[in-house]
Amino acid sequence: MSLDYSEDMVQFTREPQLVELDDLIAKPVETNPSKKYFLALTFTASLLLIGIICTGITFYFGIGTWGNNQTIGWAFGITNFVFWVGIAHAGTLISAILFLLRQKWRNAISRFAEAMTIFAVMCAGLFPILHMGRPWLGGYLMPYPNSMNLWPNFISPLVWDVFAVSTYFIVSLLFWYLGLIPDFATLRDRSKDKIKKIVYSFFSLGWRHSNRHWRHYEKAYMIFAGLATPLVLSVHTVVSFDFAATIVPGWHSTIFPPYFVAGAVFSGFAMVVIALLVVRKVFDMENIITLNHLEKMNKIILLTGSMVGYAYLMEAFISWYSGVHTEQYSAINRAFGDYAWAYWTMVSCNAFIPQFFWFRKIRRSIPAMFIIVILVLVGMWFERFVIIVSSLSRDFLPSSWTYFTPSLIDLGILIGSFGLFFTLVLVFTRTLPVIAMSEIKGIVKGAQPTHNGGAN
Repeated sequence: MSLDYSEDMVQFTREPQLVELDDLIAKPVETNPSKKYFLALTFTASLLLIGIICTGITFYFGIGTWGNNQTIGWAFGITNFVFWVGIAHAGTLISAILFLLRQKWRNAISRFAEAMTIFAVMCAGLFPILHMGRPWLGGYLMPYPNSMNLWPNFISPLVWDVFAVSTYFIVSLLFWYLGLIPDFATLRDRSKDKIKKIVYSFFSLGWRHSNRHWRHYEKAYMIFAGLATPLVLSVHTVVSFDFAATIVPGWHSTIFPPYFVAGAVFSGFAMVVIALLVVRKVFDMENIITLNHLEKMNKIILLTGSMVGYAYLMEAFISWYSGVHTEQYSAINRAFGDYAWAYWTMVSCNAFIPQFFWFRKIRRSIPAMFIIVILVLVGMWFERFVIIVSSLSRDFLPSSWTYFTPSLIDLGILIGSFGLFFTLVLVFTRTLPVIAMSEIKGIVKGAQPTHNGGAN
């Protein structure tokens, strides 16, 4: 489909018919998958299988199969948890905050970002359960009357995580589903398969595209956007309290909440860009997911990357200005100690590499942005690793100083989490529209009464 129209970041060579947009967006759902899709699914499923095997070994032999030791009890498990919670931030930011700010360029990417939020939270939720060692006791984290008369320790930031992340997941899931209702109705009306028609009818909740339905939908969507917006700030702020509320050198810092939130948006947008680059190419959606969308996202990556780089400088400055020897030693040890290789990888990928996005030609170059956002994700994973492992490896007692080396099981579970995430993404692209049909049709020419040259 070669169209020629340009309005609010959606580019065509002519004014598209609404049915043509439906055909283009619904094509991955209604047609048989290609060989490329099966190859990609085989690859991601193989990664997932590695993770399942390593998780099974962990369940059978215990977390002694991990590289953790008596000093570094938190290592890959919590590093991966914080990393995936950060990835989940971009979806709510794109959908809720940009919606409230009336940024129409979000329309082509909001659905995909919302789905990635849900998948990333699912990946993140696995690691605290595995890290417990006795995952069947995880139910005691929830406040309910039980036969053991046990209640959560509400002054523990780890318990705050349970409430923050579970609330974020539920609100994000409902927000995502609410946006899908009009599209379920469109797929219901288009479907010729009886089983699919029944399924779409069930999930569309009797939607008939009436004025009354749209008015209620828009009010509900606005309410959910308002509820979800504070969660973007609160969830990773609460996660940062896992560290900031302790007395471990390198963790006990008031800069952690804004630092973690900026890093979460930074890594989340990078993951969304990677996935969108693949989807727009595989499903021929270059006219809907345009270079303009990707450029705007790269600008946000540049902004948040600069904020993260500033936080690195402030972290070092606060350690020096505090006059506390343990804090000063922690900052020096990160940069020049046993984990200096991880620290400078983090700084290079997060603070320096995104600065290439100052150049418009690089912001709009597919190969360049693909390499940069991958390096951003590498850097953000190492950021969590440096914060957790380097701080624990050098605490107040020199007698407990040690070095962490991950085991093959650690690496396998990390690989498996990426396999789970991208497998869910691929399944999503084949079962549901990755672009919000109703939102895209709302910004084409003539859809808005006040549009210049449009119908009044």
